[in-house]
Amino acid sequence: MMIFDLHKIADNVVRRAQRQGFVVPREVREEIAQAGLPDEQWKNVLSLARPSLSLRRGRYYYITSGTLRQQFEEKQRRTIHLTIKKLMRRFRAAAERVERRDHDRFDFIQPITVISEDGREHHLLSRDLSPSGIRLIGTRRLLGQKVHVLIPDPEGGPPTRFATRILWTCAVGDDLFENGGRFLELEQIAS
Repeated sequence: MMIFDLHKIADNVVRRAQRQGFVVPREVREEIAQAGLPDEQWKNVLSLARPSLSLRRGRYYYITSGTLRQQFEEKQRRTIHLTIKKLMRRFRAAAERVERRDHDRFDFIQPITVISEDGREHHLLSRDLSPSGIRLIGTRRLLGQKVHVLIPDPEGGPPTRFATRILWTCAVGDDLFENGGRFLELEQIAS
């Protein structure tokens, strides 16, 4: 038996999973039997095919590059959602220390730093914040740009930085614009 044979069988298994959408262990054993190799090699074949397959409920599903991208994007959305919720809790806690009203009310109006595609730093005012995006008010139209939004830490720590795509812009006054952006990615700030 040669390692080459196992690689060839693993390639056949991956192609079969791609054609069918998935394979089951019985089908892997069939491929091994057709090659004339011992049945106990099926786990070795699967370990070679593993980068292209994902095990769910006893089936080995073919992983497309789109699926990997979707998984990455979903992970980014969850990370952004959790980070924004954490930021909002911290801002609420900071506001409650100052706020003496009986109503649980929080408006996210904060000075925000935005770094545009050309590397220039702009100081804008946030108006709305949600797990999916932010609305900014300032003297710049940023429509279509991918910008970096830095949200300050209410406790004086380093700001939280998000890659953000500006999806819409509208004039709200003379040289004053609202820009609506969708968070794309939580970025690490270099120390």
